[in-house]
Amino acid sequence: MFKKDKQQQRDLFESERGFRLLVEGVADYALYMLDPTGVVTNWNIGGQRIKGYSPEEIVGRHFSCFYTEADRANGKPLRALKIAEEQGRYEEEGWRVRKDGTFFWASVIIDPIREDNKLVGFAKITRDITERREAQLKLEQMQKQLAESQKLDALGQLTGGVAHDFNNLLMIISGSVHTLKKGLGNDARLLRAVAAIETASNRGAALTSQLLTFARRQSVNPQAIDLAERMSAVRDVLDTGAGSAVRLEFYIDENAWPITVDIVEFETALVNLVINARDAMPGGGTVTIAAHNRTLAEEAIAGEYVAIDVKDSGVGIAPDVVSKIFDPFFTTKPIGKGTGLGLSQVHGFAHQAGGTVRVTSEIGKGTTMTILLPREHVSPQADAISAVEAGASGTVLLVEDNPDVASVSTILLEQLGYAVRRVADAEAALCEIERDGIDFVFSDIVMPGKMDGFGLALRLKEIRPELPILLATGYSDAAVNVRGDFPILRKPYEIHQLSEAIAKLPRQ
Repeated sequence: MFKKDKQQQRDLFESERGFRLLVEGVADYALYMLDPTGVVTNWNIGGQRIKGYSPEEIVGRHFSCFYTEADRANGKPLRALKIAEEQGRYEEEGWRVRKDGTFFWASVIIDPIREDNKLVGFAKITRDITERREAQLKLEQMQKQLAESQKLDALGQLTGGVAHDFNNLLMIISGSVHTLKKGLGNDARLLRAVAAIETASNRGAALTSQLLTFARRQSVNPQAIDLAERMSAVRDVLDTGAGSAVRLEFYIDENAWPITVDIVEFETALVNLVINARDAMPGGGTVTIAAHNRTLAEEAIAGEYVAIDVKDSGVGIAPDVVSKIFDPFFTTKPIGKGTGLGLSQVHGFAHQAGGTVRVTSEIGKGTTMTILLPREHVSPQADAISAVEAGASGTVLLVEDNPDVASVSTILLEQLGYAVRRVADAEAALCEIERDGIDFVFSDIVMPGKMDGFGLALRLKEIRPELPILLATGYSDAAVNVRGDFPILRKPYEIHQLSEAIAKLPRQ
């Protein structure tokens, strides 16, 4: 009997020793005991690794030292013990503090320990899950970005489909207005009516352009520019947009790197930002426009950029609104004071140019909009635009499937002095080319049939490399791939824009 008792004692000792070694040897979890008041009574190597305290430093201290100052102030440590005692367990995730003052995100479990139904202390398990939390937050951010991207893509597809037909209608209106103006004489009433139609047409074209730029489906004519020179050229336009109550200040680094942008879209984006800043300062104020080089190391957008800041001293943007400001048609302005397309155009322009746009704002102190555009390593070249002289001659092959648009385009070309042959598709254009006598080709990009305007241009480049080609479009996914291969004229266009585009065509 005596030997049996001794064996049981040895077994119990070995069991307790083994359990103690197990607990003390766990490095990934802080496993320790608290007395009923929350004082630490033992400590394992995991607690030392995670929280930084040795057993000699922490045993005998209250466990509230692991909590943030704010949590201690609102009584969270004692509340956790009370919940564990009353409900049988306390479990949460939250910030905890290491010995060196750094924070980590912890998973915490507290279980009450009882003997004969009397509380004798608490068992506490703490795990550092900072990396897991960061990974979860990153995943959630990626999912949010994906959802936003899908939303914008759907909006873009809808916008592009509508804009193609809408720009053809505007082309017919604007071209017909030009013809009407030439035959009205001095009838003031009719001239005013035609002027109103022209203004409405231009406004419709501007709105469509803003939508397409936001959707990144606008055909662009990118070119390398010297930023300091371009900002100097556009100052008068920005001053006009700002109005008399707003003072513009410019701080443009003369050594700013070249950038490649569509000049019209670039200037439109600047005007939109200045007007937005002006409207944020109803009592007037200062808008600061600055540009400087910036090298970013962020994984998603690492590289060399030119940062263009437009800063106002206005009312600022509420935090819950910042995420919506680039959405098309979203505006905080009163009805009739804004379309909600200005900032969406800025967003679309920046991303289409390979960059991005960022916002920092504080209520009552103002907002800074920053466009980041990638550095261009090719030096800008001098602009050699020359207007087509009156009495231009030659034969143009017009490729346009819409008969109304074709009629308007024909009238404009004839007014410039050209003879026009018109066909409705690429296949007919290739047949017409065989007849010879064509001085240049003017083709729409979006056309029915197996070959669109871009395909036609590529084919003509193979068989007639000396033949100048001008493309036109109101919207086309294919236009994104054209880039610098062929010049693109946007619909709706006016006669002077058509004239300038023809003037740029290379001549043999």
